[in-house]
Amino acid sequence: MADLDGRVIAVTGAASGIGRALALALARRGARLALADRDAEGLAETARLLGNFPAITRAFDVTDHAALAAFVEAAAAEWNGLDGIINNAGLSVVAPFADCPREDFDRVMAVNFTAVVEGTRLALPHLRARGSGWIVNISSVFGMMGYPTQSAYNASKFAVRGFTEALALELAVTDPGIAVIRVHPGGVKTRVARNAKQIARLPGTPADLDAAAEFEKAARTTPEAAAEAIVRGMEERRHRILIGPDARFIDWMVRLFPETHFRRIGLFLGGGQRR
Repeated sequence: MADLDGRVIAVTGAASGIGRALALALARRGARLALADRDAEGLAETARLLGNFPAITRAFDVTDHAALAAFVEAAAAEWNGLDGIINNAGLSVVAPFADCPREDFDRVMAVNFTAVVEGTRLALPHLRARGSGWIVNISSVFGMMGYPTQSAYNASKFAVRGFTEALALELAVTDPGIAVIRVHPGGVKTRVARNAKQIARLPGTPADLDAAAEFEKAARTTPEAAAEAIVRGMEERRHRILIGPDARFIDWMVRLFPETHFRRIGLFLGGGQRR
């Protein structure tokens, strides 16, 4: 198994949820951390929870590519190199495609996909200089199946999946020491549903439906369990990580019923979105 002790890992979206849990899980294994999020207060709380573990923090929006580049370079400068990046920052909007403003759709793509590509682009030269390392990109179960009112989120997470699969195949040839990992969480008990911008619903949706509450009720995995699964996957140098029983169930259903899976598992999914 790969040893994370002393390795330098950058994590985006580290102010809460899976990102914060990842910081704590990596610290327990002795990693040195560079943590980023647009939420400065949440990021400061993550740093407080880390105590004396070696970490640097930067508050910025991952769509600011100059700030993202400065973050990666600061991590490498702090510890004379970089061993991995976990592109975790993400968001969602809730709207049928016809009702989703262009700027909201584009914002989801910029955060969930373009920033993943840019983070990977910036980290890769440092990992090549090391000769080994990790690129971990967070997709979703919604990177395996479509879901109504989630066209932007679906598009971004399918894109992360495709990009990461292609990169894994390429680096297996050119840089086999670099593990490229795609992660498909199912329902994780974070605030992603509460924080999603609610724009519009499908016709016929009950007016009193609280989609975020439905998501939270259906979510089966804690951020801590999700982070442990990701970090174990890094240690084992796996290429795909499914998080939670719902993710494994959806994976099988999509494989077994490629045309009818949504009708079969729609009720299982409930009213929220998965991260």
